[in-house]
Amino acid sequence: MENLVLLQAAAQGGNSMVSTFIMMGAVFLVMYFFMIRPQQKKQKAQKAFTEGIKKGDQVVTIGGIYGKIVEINDTKVILDVDRGTKITFEKSAISMENSKSLSEEKK
Repeated sequence: MENLVLLQAAAQGGNSMVSTFIMMGAVFLVMYFFMIRPQQKKQKAQKAFTEGIKKGDQVVTIGGIYGKIVEINDTKVILDVDRGTKITFEKSAISMENSKSLSEEKK
């Protein structure tokens, strides 16, 4: 009789381990689809935008500086922010086009 109780307890212990692994896998999948994947999509869209900018575009930097692209190369962008005032930025510092509003960017 006592052996039967011990055998049942051992069988239940193995079951709980499998269910724990299943639960951990489910938590990982939820984290992936709600946290990691959206961030990857956002990074991909930002990279596509950065590669698509061209001379003459009105843009906004990540620091909030508005300007017009006057020169562009592989890694740097020169913006004309005022008459005759030019500032050099890293290409990755360009946040969005000036023609787009912030509400459009969040969608």
